[in-house]
Amino acid sequence: MDDYGADPTGRTDSTPAVAAALRHAKSVDRPVRVVFSKGTYQLYPERAETRELYVSNTVGADQRYRDKKIGLLVEDMHDVTIDGGGAKFVYHGLQTAFASIRSTDVTFTNFSFDYAAPEVIDATVAATGVTDGHAYRVLSIPAGSPYRVSGTHITWLGETSPATGEPYWSGVDGLQYTQIHDPKAQRTWRADNLLFNDVAAVTDLGGRRVRIDYTTAVRPADAGLVYQMRLIERTEPGAFIWESKNVTMRSINAYYLQSFGVVGQFSENISIDKVNFAPEPGSGRSTSSFADFVQMSGVKGKVSITRNVFDGPHDDPINIHGTYLEIIGKPGPSTLTLAYRHPQTAGFPQFAPGDQVEFAAKRTMTPLTDAHAVVTAVDGPSGMDHDKPLTTMTVTFDRPVPAGVEIGATVVENITATPSVVISGNVFRNVPTRGVLVTTRKPVLITGNRFDGMSMASIYVSADAYQWYESGPVADLTIRGNSFARPTGPVIFVEPTNQTIDRANPVHRNISVERNSFDIGDVTLVNAKSVTGFAFTGNTVRRLDGSDHPPYTSPLFVFHGSSDIRIARNHYDKGLNTSVVMD
Repeated sequence: MDDYGADPTGRTDSTPAVAAALRHAKSVDRPVRVVFSKGTYQLYPERAETRELYVSNTVGADQRYRDKKIGLLVEDMHDVTIDGGGAKFVYHGLQTAFASIRSTDVTFTNFSFDYAAPEVIDATVAATGVTDGHAYRVLSIPAGSPYRVSGTHITWLGETSPATGEPYWSGVDGLQYTQIHDPKAQRTWRADNLLFNDVAAVTDLGGRRVRIDYTTAVRPADAGLVYQMRLIERTEPGAFIWESKNVTMRSINAYYLQSFGVVGQFSENISIDKVNFAPEPGSGRSTSSFADFVQMSGVKGKVSITRNVFDGPHDDPINIHGTYLEIIGKPGPSTLTLAYRHPQTAGFPQFAPGDQVEFAAKRTMTPLTDAHAVVTAVDGPSGMDHDKPLTTMTVTFDRPVPAGVEIGATVVENITATPSVVISGNVFRNVPTRGVLVTTRKPVLITGNRFDGMSMASIYVSADAYQWYESGPVADLTIRGNSFARPTGPVIFVEPTNQTIDRANPVHRNISVERNSFDIGDVTLVNAKSVTGFAFTGNTVRRLDGSDHPPYTSPLFVFHGSSDIRIARNHYDKGLNTSVVMD
């Protein structure tokens, strides 16, 4: 890499050299290995590779954000390894760290990466008090979060572009969204931002410390807590795997993911192994991702997520799903017009000729009679330009559309683009949301993981045709040999968004929870809706406060519209409410 002018000393911008090296690697007979020297490489967006791309769960079809800057781009390449050689990549501005597009047998390995100015502000309440009848807080701001104080407001500036002299982004006071992190308790949760209520004055004390004085006299009770503040637009993925096959991330320190997480989109066989998703030690930060860590949308083959640390996201560490499209027209007997219905997902193809689809009723989220067909033609968005409508597509099938299909009342899922999943040996901590979201009909194994202090369900099985439109049903899910410590209930939550429960045709089936350990407060372990074939066997459930305290009142098991439930051979501490509630 250094032969192309990349600077491992970190004094100059290495972006042009990296782009040149990767373009040359594309011309080399495979396999090819792109190797960095150990050091620090600065990567700025102004001269990064730019592509028009549309990415699931981000800004949808919004044309303001259609062009993505990509620091390390593997595009139309095969048998390629990006070996960081122990280097650290420091990204500037708003850009995707690395991407694999239309490539096969790609490995990203042996490097660390961070952003010079994360789009999340981690402000620690270093001190509180009352002076002359006015309460105050002193905030400690980590390096890499420039700001300006003016009157009663703070403006967060991102960092200044060397090309334009303007900040890459900016926002005022509490921005648009807040989480609170407790470093002592090692918990993070979503909450209102109290820092900028009833402000009388804001003073820059120097040394990255800011004092906020208030009109009220009540001393704040949040000393030591960290307010994690950000804007809400997911302008681009932190990393992107699109229309690629056999892609591996291994032995990486992902200190921060800007704008969103790692998105796998209509790719096949993705492996994420030994990646440390956590803030860099000594950075003063507690946030390591603007939103999710890993989002898999319409991936097929196998998704393997093993031996990783997931620490400090602003949304779910792992979310694996497809996408339901709603039927909005029927231009022919074998042709339908379909639409993306959530504003964050649009612009990319959802089907290809040869894919099999399933038609499902929105209200019950169960398949129609004679529900399957094969795609023969698609006219819709390409995922890399805006020449065609970005929210709709016309799809032709190998047979007439089933009689039960109704415009506005039926959704369609690509069931070819659904993966089998292994999630094994990971650690989840400081998570404000769910630990794992998974909705796929292929076999799923969640085993040997440690979930510590989740603020919502540790494992969440949904399927949704009314809000996020994230498909689809689970048919073979095993949750085995995991440790759940200090969870929020329900620990395992099965909650499809069907508005009407069809008891004869449940949404999910065949879920086994076996040989796990649960160390819990007074919470529900399992809350499951519209599932048949649920087994909870051989598990150990312990009380966090011991058996000498008053009995817990929350039932461990709650089932709605479900059948074939088996609960057996479990060990429970005394004082737990082991009742099973069914309706």
